[in-house]
Amino acid sequence: MITEPSLVRGLVAAQFPHWADLPVVAADARGTANAIYRLGADKAVRLPRTEGSAADVALEHRWLPLLASQLPFPVPLPLAQGAPAEEFPRPWSVCTWLDGTNPAPGDGTSASEPLAADLAEFVLALRRVDPADAPPAYRSESLSSRDTATRKALAALDGVLDQASVTAAWNEALAAPPFTDPPAWVHGDLQPGNVLTADRRLTAVIDFGCTGLADPAVDLIAAWYLLTAGARETFRTAVGADDASWARGRGWALSIALLELAHYRETNPVMAEIAAHVIDEILGKGPEGARD
Repeated sequence: MITEPSLVRGLVAAQFPHWADLPVVAADARGTANAIYRLGADKAVRLPRTEGSAADVALEHRWLPLLASQLPFPVPLPLAQGAPAEEFPRPWSVCTWLDGTNPAPGDGTSASEPLAADLAEFVLALRRVDPADAPPAYRSESLSSRDTATRKALAALDGVLDQASVTAAWNEALAAPPFTDPPAWVHGDLQPGNVLTADRRLTAVIDFGCTGLADPAVDLIAAWYLLTAGARETFRTAVGADDASWARGRGWALSIALLELAHYRETNPVMAEIAAHVIDEILGKGPEGARD
C-alpha cells in the first residue's frame, strides 16, 4: 500500500484533531514493516505496511510503557492508537519521535566499543524485566526449527555465496547446546534500522514489533548486525555470553541474514546489503577479517 504525507494528515485530522495543524514529513526509514512519518517536532506516525505488522500496534501499545520504565535507553512511547479507516484499513499509531541516526553496515560506528557496551547494557536490562504474562517473541522458536527454511534460502543463493562455508557455519550453530532455561524478554530484531546512534553511542532502540519472550541469544544478533570484530568481543564480554549462547546467537544472525538476502536481493538493496554484510562478518570476511 502506497502512503504519502497527505494520507497521514487526513488520518490525523479525522482521529486526532488536536494534532491536525502539525506538519507531516516522511522519514527516511529503512524498515519494511512500517511507513514512518514525522508529526511535528516530537511525534512519529507509523503506518503498518502488512497485516502482520498491523498486529504489532496493539503489542507495542500494551508493552512499551512497561519496558520503557525499566530500560536504560529511550524507546518510542505510544501516544495514540489510530483506528482503521476507509483510506487506510489497518490500525496505526502515534508515538514519540526519537533523534539519532541508523548506523550503516561497516561504517565507523560498527567498530565503536562504547556502542558495544551500550548495546550490552540494553540487552541485559531487557532480560531483567519481569516475564509475567509476557507474549512469546516473534522469534521464540528454537534455532533448529529454522533449519529447513535456512537451507532453502541458502540454496536460493547458489552462485551468490560460498555454499560450503555458509553450510559449515550453519551446521556449527546447530551443533550448539540448545536453550533450555526459561525464556526472557528480547527485542528480537537488533539490526541497523532499529537502533539510533550519535557520536558512536546508542541513543535509542526502536521498532519493538518482534519483542517478547525467547532465548536471549536472539538479541546477540546485534554482535554481527551492528558491530565488527573488535567491538563484538567487547559486547560479548559485557553481556556475559557463554560459548553455547554465542554460537546460537551467531546462528540466529546467519539464519536471519540468509532469509533476508534471499528475499530482498532483487527488491530492497539496503536490506540486501545489510544481510550480505552480516554473512561476511560471520564468515570472517568483514573489514577486520577475523571470525569469532
